[in-house]
Amino acid sequence: MRVKPALLSVAMLAFAAGPLLAQAPATPARPAAPAAPAVTQPAAPAAQTRKININTATAAELDTLKGIGEARARKIIEERAKTRFRNFDDLAKRNILPANVEADIKDKISF
Repeated sequence: MRVKPALLSVAMLAFAAGPLLAQAPATPARPAAPAAPAVTQPAAPAAQTRKININTATAAELDTLKGIGEARARKIIEERAKTRFRNFDDLAKRNILPANVEADIKDKISF
């Protein structure tokens, strides 16, 4: 007769644990929303898009230009303190930058 109390205990545990172990009812599937037409954006250029004004830029902004480091940025700032740069020819005439750096930044600066 010891079997009955053991079976009764197991049955009571299973009954008590039933709600904890039960699976959640399946939710009805929703119809999929209509897909929006794919719009492709042109790839953003990796290069800088905003021109840097060489007469007002900070040393940090000038440093972002290819070939311009801390020393050249300082030299540009010192030169523009004397007289603002009027245009690219004026910048080139003052011999602040080597020709290859001038060519690299020509389209990335404004005056």
